[in-house]
Amino acid sequence: MTELPTADTQLTEAEAEVVFGQILDGEVGDEEIGRFLVDLSQRSETAEEIAGAARALRARLVPIDAPDGAIDVCGTGGDGHHTLNVSTAVSLVVAACGVPVAKHGNRAASSKSGAADTLEALGLDMEAAGRTAEKTLAEIGICFLFAKNHHPAMGRIQPIRQRLGCRTIFNLMGPLSNPARVDRQLIGIARPAYVPIYARAKAQLGTSFTMIVSGDEGLDELSLAGGNEVAEVRGSSFAMRRYDASLVDVPNAPVEAIRGDDAIYNARALKALLHGAPGAYRDAVVFNAAASLIVSGTSTEWDDAADRARAALDIGAAERLLGQWIEMAQ
Repeated sequence: MTELPTADTQLTEAEAEVVFGQILDGEVGDEEIGRFLVDLSQRSETAEEIAGAARALRARLVPIDAPDGAIDVCGTGGDGHHTLNVSTAVSLVVAACGVPVAKHGNRAASSKSGAADTLEALGLDMEAAGRTAEKTLAEIGICFLFAKNHHPAMGRIQPIRQRLGCRTIFNLMGPLSNPARVDRQLIGIARPAYVPIYARAKAQLGTSFTMIVSGDEGLDELSLAGGNEVAEVRGSSFAMRRYDASLVDVPNAPVEAIRGDDAIYNARALKALLHGAPGAYRDAVVFNAAASLIVSGTSTEWDDAADRARAALDIGAAERLLGQWIEMAQ
């Protein structure tokens, strides 16, 4: 078995691609991988390491075709706040607005309910959704790209991540390795101070437009609680911004207002949201959906984007889309 470098050794992008290729190819023992991931997280991964690791994962993925203009909306997870599934709801809202969403995700690694867990509790057959992903994306503008179906090399890594129960570089690699190879993304990360580092990694990989966001309290999405650290990445460069909920004319709310629980609890909350329930969950979804619509290039102003998101909820378009998706994924 290959021995990994010590955590105090900062890797170049090329070196990181080799090291993570060895991890993904089964050339490293489980205990060694766990030690390396924890040590790397504790000393903080560099932009070069994230980009190199993502390249290794990209080289081993099973791709799908996607319509022009498809985007992804996801969070890195691992923020410890155990909120309701905001990015999952946002994906439905944005797709209902006519923007194809190739939702890339997994079951929970360090939270109570990941996107896959909640969608399954809503009635979506995850195995069938995986098999029909390319079809549903092409025909109704949404799909779920279950990581295990498109990243077979991750099969032995997921149990290690679950045993560790904390965020690792794999939380950061996933959003950068979408199997639909989307060129526009809204990515939430759990460390606001880390936004420019992650933005540099994304810039090294290239993008038409990606927004990297983190709530000041360490939420891996745009937060209602206060300010948000944001990097707008275009091409190989990025600019830092500060955004808050006033952009979409919704009130501030503490993270506790969108606290989630297990998959059944989160699914009920999402269903209520799609039925028109008001409150902080809806406001958080509108805020993040507006950002997604701006990232897609189909809206240029926050107020217009927020109005489109609200309309998708108010007229039941997002709810109908979920029903279509469940029906098609058989």
